[in-house]
Amino acid sequence: MTTVELPTEADTVDLGRRIGALLVPGDVVLLAGPLGAGKTVLAKGIAQGLGVLGRVSSPTFIIAREHRPAPGGRGIPLVHVDAYRLGGLDELDDLDLDTTLVEAAVVVEWGEGAGERLSADHLLIRLHRRDDDSRLASLEPHGTWTERLSPAH
Repeated sequence: MTTVELPTEADTVDLGRRIGALLVPGDVVLLAGPLGAGKTVLAKGIAQGLGVLGRVSSPTFIIAREHRPAPGGRGIPLVHVDAYRLGGLDELDDLDLDTTLVEAAVVVEWGEGAGERLSADHLLIRLHRRDDDSRLASLEPHGTWTERLSPAH
């Protein structure tokens, strides 16, 4: 596990941008942390790293939002999911994300405890908001992510 200090919102976006630059179709990134921890800010950075179209905001009321690749971008769509309002694992299955994983990268806010079933190869990022409004991100790689996040790469 790697821990990253995020003193500012810009640092959170930058971490997301670096993660987004690593994503390939089929990747799953799970974001965990309490309200206000920075999950959506991190998702914005991931979208920038992927180079997708559309404003990234919390998809709470629509559950999932797909962002198409920008012209001249990397060509990988992003599916941004908010699992907070899902009533359980069956509703996650109803989103049919397994099919989406063939061509897109999937980021699931509030994904810990449910999103792991999408892929054994996933990156779990736990965000913690400190009293001074800085953030701490713990990156927990699973499967192929273990090697991809190693210092040698």
